[in-house]
Amino acid sequence: MTAAMERGVRRLSAASSRKVIEPDVSVAGEVGDGQVLADELLSVVGLPLAADLTAEQRRRLSREEVAAIAEEGIRFEAALLAGFGLEISRAADLTDPRVTYLLHELGEETRHSRLFVRLIGQLAPTARNPFNKGALGAVKRVVVRSIMGKPALLCVLVLAGEEIPDLLQKLSAEHPDTDPFLRDVNRYHRHEEARHLAFARMVLPELWAKASWWERFRVRYQAPLLIENMFDMLVHPGVYAAIGLPGWATWWAVKQTPERLALRHLATRPVAEAMVAAGVLPGRRLPWAWRRLVGASSVLAEVDE
Repeated sequence: MTAAMERGVRRLSAASSRKVIEPDVSVAGEVGDGQVLADELLSVVGLPLAADLTAEQRRRLSREEVAAIAEEGIRFEAALLAGFGLEISRAADLTDPRVTYLLHELGEETRHSRLFVRLIGQLAPTARNPFNKGALGAVKRVVVRSIMGKPALLCVLVLAGEEIPDLLQKLSAEHPDTDPFLRDVNRYHRHEEARHLAFARMVLPELWAKASWWERFRVRYQAPLLIENMFDMLVHPGVYAAIGLPGWATWWAVKQTPERLALRHLATRPVAEAMVAAGVLPGRRLPWAWRRLVGASSVLAEVDE
């Protein structure tokens, strides 16, 4: 670890020590009974059926979507906790400043998850996520387990898992029609996740230098597919079925709308930029899967909005 990295990691730990926020105290309250997201922030925007939804369907859809995203956030953070815990258990030197910061991050992520659990309880969703059960759930569990013990790959997915919700929460927090309590939740989460993103960007070059050829292959060619699925599964088919729409058909249609694709490009572009900066990807010619993920036709500077 370089002296500059050590100073940076220690600064992040110091900031986490100074800014311990207990959500049960500082983010008290609850969501209202109405629509918690504006129409233009719903995933179905751009589909013809969006204009035909009743006020009650839009209200329920907004609540189901927020609950689905919060649930997936909890599951992602649980996988992150497992991965970080494994890294700490394998650390040669437990006094390493990176270990200290990981412990700070573990504590912050558990507080986030407790807040998300409370939010889900208030939203009272009824949707069932097909990606967490049966054959699809089994595949998902195998993929998650295959990432454990792969620090560079985990770091890239952490970047994606932080950048994607960060954009969604930014759009929600800045919209005047967002439920006030949901706005507070989003602002709180983004505040702490900024440090987590900084840490991931800081350690990625070192993790990449130590990665095996197989892990590098997975980062370059499998990671963008995993990230795309991560984005698409935030709002799952059960959300649409819960308001009376055809679940899978609507989910497939949503994935392909220009609005949803533009959102994915915008959310994932910072991940590719961080990887180029870390020397993981070539800036002048991204691999095809990465170009598809971020909407770049050939190079990172060329993005199709």
